[in-house]
Amino acid sequence: MLTRVASSRLIGRAEALAELEAALEAARDGRPSLTLVAGEAGVGKTRLLAELMRRARDDGALVLAGDCINLGHENELPFLPLVAALRPLARTPEAALTETLRDAVAPLLPGVGAATPTGDGGGQARLFEGLLSLLDVLGRERPVLLAIEDLHWADRSTQAALTFLARSLTTERIMVVGSYRSDELPRSDPLRPLLAELELHPRTRRIALAPLSRDELAEQLTDILGAPPARDLLERLWRRSGGNPLFAEELVAAGQDGRGAVPDTLRDALLLRVERLPMEARGLLALVAVGQLVDHALLEEASGLDPRVLRDALRAAIESHVLAVDDGGFYQFRHALLREVIEDDLLPGERSTLHLTLARALQRRAELGADPQTTAAVAHHFAAGGDQPAALAAAVEAATAAEGVYAHGEAAALLERALELWERVPDAEECAGVDRVTVLSRAAAAAGALGDPGRQLALLEAALADLGPRADPRRAARILEAVARAQRHLNRAQESIATLESALELVERGGSKVDPSTRADVLAGLARAYMIVHRFDDAARVAREALRAATGLPLIEGRARNTLGFSLAMTGEVEQGAAELREALRIASEHQDLSDLAVAYDNYADMLHSLGRSAEARELLAEGRRAITGRHPVGLMWLDVQLAEVEFDVGEWEAAEAVLPDVQPWTGSQTRLGLLLRRAALATARGEDSATLMEQLAPLHASSGEPRALGPLGVLTAELRRREGDLDGARAAVEEGLARIEQVGDDAMLVAALAAAGVTVEADAAERARDLGDAEAEADALRRADRLAARVAAASTPARPVERALSSTARAELQRAAGHADPPAYGRAATAWDELGRPEPAARMRWREAEAHVAAGDHAAAAEAARTAHAIATRLGAGWLRAEIERLAARARLSLGSEVAEGDEPEPPPFGLTARERQVLALLAEGATNREIGATLFMAEKTASVHVSRILVKLNARSRTEAAAVAHRHGLAGTD
Repeated sequence: MLTRVASSRLIGRAEALAELEAALEAARDGRPSLTLVAGEAGVGKTRLLAELMRRARDDGALVLAGDCINLGHENELPFLPLVAALRPLARTPEAALTETLRDAVAPLLPGVGAATPTGDGGGQARLFEGLLSLLDVLGRERPVLLAIEDLHWADRSTQAALTFLARSLTTERIMVVGSYRSDELPRSDPLRPLLAELELHPRTRRIALAPLSRDELAEQLTDILGAPPARDLLERLWRRSGGNPLFAEELVAAGQDGRGAVPDTLRDALLLRVERLPMEARGLLALVAVGQLVDHALLEEASGLDPRVLRDALRAAIESHVLAVDDGGFYQFRHALLREVIEDDLLPGERSTLHLTLARALQRRAELGADPQTTAAVAHHFAAGGDQPAALAAAVEAATAAEGVYAHGEAAALLERALELWERVPDAEECAGVDRVTVLSRAAAAAGALGDPGRQLALLEAALADLGPRADPRRAARILEAVARAQRHLNRAQESIATLESALELVERGGSKVDPSTRADVLAGLARAYMIVHRFDDAARVAREALRAATGLPLIEGRARNTLGFSLAMTGEVEQGAAELREALRIASEHQDLSDLAVAYDNYADMLHSLGRSAEARELLAEGRRAITGRHPVGLMWLDVQLAEVEFDVGEWEAAEAVLPDVQPWTGSQTRLGLLLRRAALATARGEDSATLMEQLAPLHASSGEPRALGPLGVLTAELRRREGDLDGARAAVEEGLARIEQVGDDAMLVAALAAAGVTVEADAAERARDLGDAEAEADALRRADRLAARVAAASTPARPVERALSSTARAELQRAAGHADPPAYGRAATAWDELGRPEPAARMRWREAEAHVAAGDHAAAAEAARTAHAIATRLGAGWLRAEIERLAARARLSLGSEVAEGDEPEPPPFGLTARERQVLALLAEGATNREIGATLFMAEKTASVHVSRILVKLNARSRTEAAAVAHRHGLAGTD
């Protein structure tokens, strides 16, 4: 007789175990990681992780482990494996688990209690920050191994938590390991893209377990049987099992040490073991298979068995290696495949009856107070059992519990199920305890928190339709506010304003039926919507009205002051605007409204930076980051994007790149646009390929109605197309951007930046037209440049140094467009940028200054300007600009090294051209062919060709046309 059904040793996994132990050792040294163990069912993933956890405990590590369970495609039990993993901390509190940390992760600690939802969409993010902080604190005392099995069944919230950990781990002493079945993931499975994303992360590794080899299978069987297997047995088991260790074990157990009939499949082998159990035990197995998460008390109530009979039946199942008891006191199958076999063997009616039995037992338990997992299990079992009225009520109740632990994915699934059941259940409102509008609104909020504003908007519009034309104005206004937020997240800013204007009109018509807080809230929201599209006068007017309505409502007052302050500063009332923003910061800080606090810091820093006070902006952003780090990740992302912009503008490009966060599941469209825009600006400035980033930006740009995105993206697009020589495309980008900005608001600052970029495009166009002898195109480009430069000048005031620098740039470029680039004009523009501490535009102006000096024949001044520009471009890593400066230096024979004292060496000829080459170039510039050049200068055509080739090299020109353009631009077209 067999004394066991599994080998006592881990066989065939030495390499995989060594890799896992190396990752754990790296975590011990402060190099955290996420490891994914993949393989087919029964290949040994659980056994491998069990051995890793045993060794980790022996080495003093803290091991936290949890399993995912299979509840179908929409698993509504939120954070189940994380709750199981952290359960030991709730029972036996670690010394490192302070009250602050316990509060931060309360939704994940059984018995501690749930947090109160904040409604700002960042609750789940703060929970994840709390989880990371908890693991970090625990890891300071000893390394932490967090193991989660069967990720192919993970609920959405657990998936989001793993994604967060993979992206956020830096130096914590943590190793996260998860297993999943690679053979049971169809192409449509939502886990596939998650796994693909995780595996691309540099801190993630993947270990794929293959079946055992024939020799490894022989070693396994030797350990089980106590002696080497007979050759025919080994061959038969090798052929039948394919090297799958679990199948081999079950085949041995089912076949009486291999001497009986061998089942055809692993499922048949597993069923043979179950069929040998007493009837009572088989009945309990069915309950455990359907319930999945069952303890002794639940089995006792649901089975109806006498306690002694129950114990005997459970003991038989455990001794037969079918069931086991985990650390939390829950019964589970020795292998998940065994549970699937039992459940699949049930008739539909049997399965429904068991689901309903479990649902009613769990419901009685939930009435005494239960965690979100229990309420979700009630909802699941009623739905699976077919009791639609009970399923509707349970789904709404479970959604409430899921909202309490920020499990947005599970709440959304439960509320969507409730909506599906609504039409099928008589007296649905009475069953649910709420009306359909409430369910729609809550489902919309969950969709918004999941970053799906499209679904959010559809649900809210359905809620409005259900309210009808005679709805309570207060309720309708609240839903309209939510509609406006969804529209804003979809980059539909103008629609958002129209929606809020409708909400305000509804509130005003409602009169005394509407409480003052609703009116004040709508006004504050409308003011902010005006500010977002840079209608600053309208924003300030409505914000003042909101302030008058917000008496005794400090949070609404803070939001209104925030909007008022930024709008005043942007219309010239800088000091008054700054005072309002400081008051908004004080109110948000005093009331610990982290979302408003982040917005206030963001707006205040944006205002300072736009006025050229970048050092103050950096200090303010650092203060804001300290205030909310670890407490509001969404707000932290806003501040990081703003800080990246400031760092980029002041020339700290590495710091800008380092602070830019990754896109997270909760990242809204506007923040995603800002992130991608910053990355694209960095890539463009460095001369790197930004095509992929621009492709990602295109749909966001197309739908955006926010000038803050339209202006910078227009400048970036125009510059990229200009560099490619697509001047028509660059011109179109400028014109489209200006038209869209003017359509939504009146922002002189953004118009100035885009118009200045347009002057540069037109200067290039005028030069090209002159090179081609197209007087009409030249005149058109000059007219456009003059008009654009006037728009830049109109925005330039003593209080706006950035616009003054832009105006100096535009004036210098306008002179280039007119055909007489002025070195002092470029020098003044460079100085203006230097005074602002913005090195990249200063370097561009010095480069243009050097070009102008070359054209004027002042070689020494050109070299000095080029050296200054080259040094800045090199320090910044501005690859494209550096290459352009070096091309100019090569053409004009400018030294980019240390300066040479005046008079030490004679002025070299322009571009190193000999007198004869100057003559050839003059004819080439007139369009002469090699034969015509030879005839004019009395030389052979072949000699003329050699001269032309040398000229192209010296001018660093790619073609005869480009050489002719250089000759015209630098006054080399005339003969000596």
